[in-house]
Amino acid sequence: MRRRRKTDHPVSHDRWLISYADFITLLFALFVVMFAASQTDKTKMAAIQESYLRAVQRGAVLEGRSVVARILGGTVDEKGIGNAMLRGPGGTKKVLPAVTPQIPAELLPPMNALTEKLSKEIAAGKLKVSLGARGLVISFRQTALFKSGDDQVQMDAIEVFKPIAEVLQSLPNHIVVEGHTDSVPIHNSRFRSNWELSAARSIAVMDMLITKFGIDRTRVAILGYGENQANGDNESEEGRAKNRRVDLVIQNLGIEASDLTAAATPAPSSTSRR
Repeated sequence: MRRRRKTDHPVSHDRWLISYADFITLLFALFVVMFAASQTDKTKMAAIQESYLRAVQRGAVLEGRSVVARILGGTVDEKGIGNAMLRGPGGTKKVLPAVTPQIPAELLPPMNALTEKLSKEIAAGKLKVSLGARGLVISFRQTALFKSGDDQVQMDAIEVFKPIAEVLQSLPNHIVVEGHTDSVPIHNSRFRSNWELSAARSIAVMDMLITKFGIDRTRVAILGYGENQANGDNESEEGRAKNRRVDLVIQNLGIEASDLTAAATPAPSSTSRR
């Protein structure tokens, strides 16, 4: 059987026309899109111009605020008008009325009695008696109760607590004993930090109130702040002396239910320490 001869097709030199036609089509489409995007919506533009003209003709300002700003909106201010966002991301800052702390009137007679009975110690700078929103505060200088770096209450300091204990026994208020130190680090065989020292001194005063003066243990709590609640400047000796203190706080009845439970450490079931 004879094989059929393969015929050679001639090579076309016009293939580039196809690519060129595609390119021209895409270029035309690009120009159409650009032309459409460049056309302004005359209806919307006319509405904006009309609104602006009306605002200008009406005075352009309402209560110090432009009408345009009112139209644009924004966070509503205290008068119910928008665009208070100009004053900050949260809108107009609302001014809250100042809260005046309530001085516990029921603790005023005990404060006067203690001020009179402890007048010598107050005059000598050993302690200070003050009345504030949280209650009646009797603030002892460290030198009035303890030796430096120690947590044992000195014997002569116990006499000072007798009139204080009489007042405590006549009141139902809770008591918080707060220990404070200066910022000078302490590290000895007994205490590793000022925090431990301040807590130990608070416990020592609490033990004395319970064991020697019969104060109900369920009324007493302790706090050790270390150097974190300074009254004076730790850069000077005078300031550091003010910071080394123990505060005995007779709590205001209005705040003791929340603050004492949340913030204070309750007295342990046993008054003995290791």
